[in-house]
Amino acid sequence: MGNQLRELAAAGQSVWLDNIRRSMFASGELQKLVDVGVRGMTSNPTIFERAIGSGTDYDAQLKSLIGNERDPQNLFEALAIQDIRSACDVFAPVFKSTSGLDGFVSLEVSPTLAQDTKGTTGAAARLWKAVDRPNVTIKIPGTPECIASIRASIAAGININVTLLFSVDQYAAAATAYIDGLEDRVKAGQPIDGIASVASVFVSRIDTAIDKTLDERIAKGEKLEDLKGKAGVANLKLTYQKFEALFHSDRFGALKAKGGKVQRPLWASTSTKNPRYHDLMYVVNVVGADTVNTMPPATLDALLDHGAIEPDTIHKDVAGSKALVEALAAKGISLHDVTEQLVADGVKSFAQSFKEMLDAISAKHEALAERRPAKVEAQ
Repeated sequence: MGNQLRELAAAGQSVWLDNIRRSMFASGELQKLVDVGVRGMTSNPTIFERAIGSGTDYDAQLKSLIGNERDPQNLFEALAIQDIRSACDVFAPVFKSTSGLDGFVSLEVSPTLAQDTKGTTGAAARLWKAVDRPNVTIKIPGTPECIASIRASIAAGININVTLLFSVDQYAAAATAYIDGLEDRVKAGQPIDGIASVASVFVSRIDTAIDKTLDERIAKGEKLEDLKGKAGVANLKLTYQKFEALFHSDRFGALKAKGGKVQRPLWASTSTKNPRYHDLMYVVNVVGADTVNTMPPATLDALLDHGAIEPDTIHKDVAGSKALVEALAAKGISLHDVTEQLVADGVKSFAQSFKEMLDAISAKHEALAERRPAKVEAQ
């Protein structure tokens, strides 16, 4: 077990786990995954909603906060920061052995700030200081309003995971913000060799959205079957082309000479949603140097069970990827329009998950407070 992860590492791709829950630490489950070859971890509001809202993993800490804290967001951050610190400590040897390339764990700013530049910048700085681990990355959405937050955070020396990226143009804006932030630090006479960043580009949601439109038209008699299930991978391959153009440029070369690290593309939302498709289609088809693939547990299990790795598939049939996008456009399906909608939907979905998580925390906190024995007054 783990040969696939070693093969991916040899091909330049790191596998991170897209999951977190408190029981993973004491049970040794996370350490076993690290031993197999998992090299980092990502989290998001939906993951924390599931972890905190169900079970009893967080009850003891919530009980300890009774009487001291009632604000649900502060309660969440207290719970999340403890988990993120614990995960960072498990991954610390990976961080050290890879000289800061891997071993990262991400914590997201509140998705309710996705249109708030100043609020996002402030939240990123606050969470970075609160976690206080060199191998944490703070997640900031790649919305137009947060591009300036990404640049400012990098300039401040904060590791950033740019999330909710879909289109090539959106990716390019986020990557350029990273480069701008490094240049700002250089101009200020500050070091850049200790800063890391990834740009999380979502994949399965693109196929889900486009396939829905194609299926509706196929049902009306159009012959569009050959366009299904291909847009997501095509988009990642075109995104990687943009990555190479930006980070193999003379502009970034000047930063690399000063110790600047490449901002790696991170393939996110890599579980296959359509059971008719190969369960590892968003893994085996997008292997490339200087990339990360963050996988939910089921996808990681599938990879370890039957994944067949071929290096550098990210460069395979790039011309076909461009032709697919053109073919979709010829049928009136704009990849740009689809990805724009997915960004809006993603912001809304994560904000809803965040609200539901805060509601669950508040309800659980109140229930625990009601069950707590009353203090006996001294006579």
